[in-house]
Amino acid sequence: MMDNVAQDDPQIRWLFLDLNSYFASVEQQINPKLRGRPVAIVPIMAESGCCIAASREAKVRGIKTGTGVAEARRLCPGIQIVEARPQRYVEYHHAIVAAVESCIPVTAIHSIDEMACRLTGPQRELDCATELARRIKTTIRRNVGEALTCSIGLAPNRLLAKVACDMQKPDGLTAIRSVDLPSILYSLAPIDIPGIGPRMNRRLEARGITTVQRLCELTRKDMKRLWGGITGERFWYWLHGHDIPDIVTHQSSIGHSHVLPPELRTEAGAYAVLQKLVAKAALRLRQQHLWCTRLFVMVKCFNKRSWEAKIDFAECRDTLTLLEALARLWEERSAGPAHNPFIVAVNLLGLIPGEQHNLSIFEDKRRLALADTMDRVNAKYGRATLYPAALHTVRSAAPTRISFQTIPDSCEWA
Repeated sequence: MMDNVAQDDPQIRWLFLDLNSYFASVEQQINPKLRGRPVAIVPIMAESGCCIAASREAKVRGIKTGTGVAEARRLCPGIQIVEARPQRYVEYHHAIVAAVESCIPVTAIHSIDEMACRLTGPQRELDCATELARRIKTTIRRNVGEALTCSIGLAPNRLLAKVACDMQKPDGLTAIRSVDLPSILYSLAPIDIPGIGPRMNRRLEARGITTVQRLCELTRKDMKRLWGGITGERFWYWLHGHDIPDIVTHQSSIGHSHVLPPELRTEAGAYAVLQKLVAKAALRLRQQHLWCTRLFVMVKCFNKRSWEAKIDFAECRDTLTLLEALARLWEERSAGPAHNPFIVAVNLLGLIPGEQHNLSIFEDKRRLALADTMDRVNAKYGRATLYPAALHTVRSAAPTRISFQTIPDSCEWA
């Protein structure tokens, strides 16, 4: 482990943690024979596929997310190709969160391998924050697994803590102090700053802003104008070390999509998988204590044509009502999905927090009770112990994946 820290600074307010080569490290923890060896994680075992993660040893050989399996074998003939086990990664995620929580409360989970902690009181002194970071690293290795390492960043705000975290990998510990801003950022490119993606980077380049130094020289008004709104002004505050409150936002949709396997590339197969996606989305709706008022459905085909439709309804959250809404859309389609459907997707829209839900005389409390009971049974006994009969033929289709920000619960693995 390498440290890059300086003297005391009472303005250290955030600790950001990023697990190194997480999926591959979990596999190396589970199977000691993989430790110290180049490992690539793939969604399915197929030479035509690509890598979704790589171990440290593989990364130094040029293998990264998106590298094709054949190219990975060419770059590293001895590489170990391992099929992803998302459920195990989620299990380790929860164990790591528990390990961190034994040292300091976790303020926010950013993804399955990233989290942030707000520092308080004496923790804001750099010596104390640095010792806390080292203790977290030790606790993860001791309580969860010796193959699991992380990089940690300390800074006046969450964005800069993430920047500091990225400055030294793997197993790094870096602090950005208020007195070092903004010059400590000048070695970075604008696209290295979280929140500045390719599109925004092109906009900056079009205005002659190709360095972080030039970006930091802009005034608040300049950045607000450049971003086209309040986000630009917030970036100015972040880059200059201010810890401004988060803007409260509400989730706007819950959705799932799936590439159909060859045996399900028929209208009947597409509809069956759509039913399962609706059921999965309905489960997430209840887990997040939300209600929805609209269902959107899309089917894309090999001939590049697509079919999409939407339907509005009274606030609901139970699976049966949503499946009935899907059935109405499917029955009312005029031409229907074209030949050889390839990708299907559903989105639940018009989300309403539970505390804002309006009671209706048309609400079927029996269906709500049934949905809640099924959720409890599945949470206790695993996977889809209980499920609508219509989903029986596609139980193994559309398996749960890990998205960037959503960590599936145990009862979602179906």
